[in-house]
Amino acid sequence: MVTTDVRTPVLPALVRGTVRHMRHQPFRHGLRMHTYQWLIDVDAPPRLTPLVDFPVRDHFGGHAATLREAVTAFVRGQGGAVAADERILMLAGGRSFGHAFDPLSVFWGIGPEGDMRWAVLEIHNTYGDRHGHLVRPERGRARVSKAFYVSPFFPIDGEYTSSLVLDHDRIAVSIVLERDGQTAFTASFVGTPLPISMANVARALVRTPLATWQTSLRIRVHGIWLWLRRLPVVPRPVHDPQVGFR
Repeated sequence: MVTTDVRTPVLPALVRGTVRHMRHQPFRHGLRMHTYQWLIDVDAPPRLTPLVDFPVRDHFGGHAATLREAVTAFVRGQGGAVAADERILMLAGGRSFGHAFDPLSVFWGIGPEGDMRWAVLEIHNTYGDRHGHLVRPERGRARVSKAFYVSPFFPIDGEYTSSLVLDHDRIAVSIVLERDGQTAFTASFVGTPLPISMANVARALVRTPLATWQTSLRIRVHGIWLWLRRLPVVPRPVHDPQVGFR
């Protein structure tokens, strides 16, 4: 397997960037939002409450004592392993002013030589369900089968191709859903990691106030718009949590 060497920024970091969603079938419809996320070492999260917090209850099953324990339990449950000398980094929106909604949280396992050994894509839908994909990127890319009900307008089929860039001056995560050999949906976040300072945080808050609330609201508004366009709703199956989420 070909691994990817990464050069991480100084952590924790504020990552200011842009989210883009694009539906390609049966018609094109997009969403674009300036926002920010946080890149942290799960063993040393920043303490900036009420602005942001990273409680373990917002990830995986919410039952572990720490984020590292939660990630480790999930990875082991999927047949992987987390070495004691690996750093675990997380890119997430966090819980802000009492509200948490991360459509996608990304965890990276980084070896002592700076090699990206594995990643976890933790997907959250608007119904409160969560699902994770353990991937082992080769040159930052990985492919997995879709196995989770995310949008009410897509069935549970197809494959995701993920691209993960973790560098000292650029963070980029993209997900492409392919169905029947065609691109059905793309989502991405591209941002620049910045030191956590009063000035950088203030600019992010002014540019995107209540970011997690905005994300949650915009997704629901776009869902209503698609429903008004008479896009068929796919019935939601009963969710069976994975090992590590129960």
